[in-house]
Amino acid sequence: MSILRRQAFWNLPNSLTVLRIFLVPMMVVLLWDDPSIEALRLSWIIFVGAMITDIIDGWLARRWNLTSAAGAYLDPMADKLMVATTLIMMVERGWVSGGLAALLLCREIAITGLRGIASQEGMVISASTLGKFKTSFQGTALGMMLWGWWGFGAEPRRAGLFLLYIATFFSLASALEYLMQFFQQGAAQVKAEDQP
Repeated sequence: MSILRRQAFWNLPNSLTVLRIFLVPMMVVLLWDDPSIEALRLSWIIFVGAMITDIIDGWLARRWNLTSAAGAYLDPMADKLMVATTLIMMVERGWVSGGLAALLLCREIAITGLRGIASQEGMVISASTLGKFKTSFQGTALGMMLWGWWGFGAEPRRAGLFLLYIATFFSLASALEYLMQFFQQGAAQVKAEDQP
């Protein structure tokens, strides 16, 4: 990688994204094997910090005209890794049912695959309002559950789990919406190719 390319990659938005990726293993360590109150507090700080930097890095990239192919690829990957890791560790701890986590994770894998296929076919599956609701509810839910487990009682945990069910609804609804986008764009492409 040339110096110019390295400088283009290592801007503030991309650096924040890479930081989020490096924080993922810390979540595993902190939530592994009966975590202490201090570990739970730190995991909450890391998770909430990751969600906040996700908002900030995208805003900075657009405002400073620093959007890049690498950033567009790494940013959603960082979010998915953080959420998936936190969900899996919550299943390990018995805080979230395995079925619910599997449903959410399978949806993420399926939609990521769908977007990859769409990209190869020259289609763009753009983020929808339902998808943004899913992201907001999911992040808030997991944050509240972590917060509840480090000493604020059962109410934040229950509220977080309730929000996670709402996130699951938006997750499935947005997946259906993305699937419809994919087939509509595919049909339009076939129609355009069939025209003389």
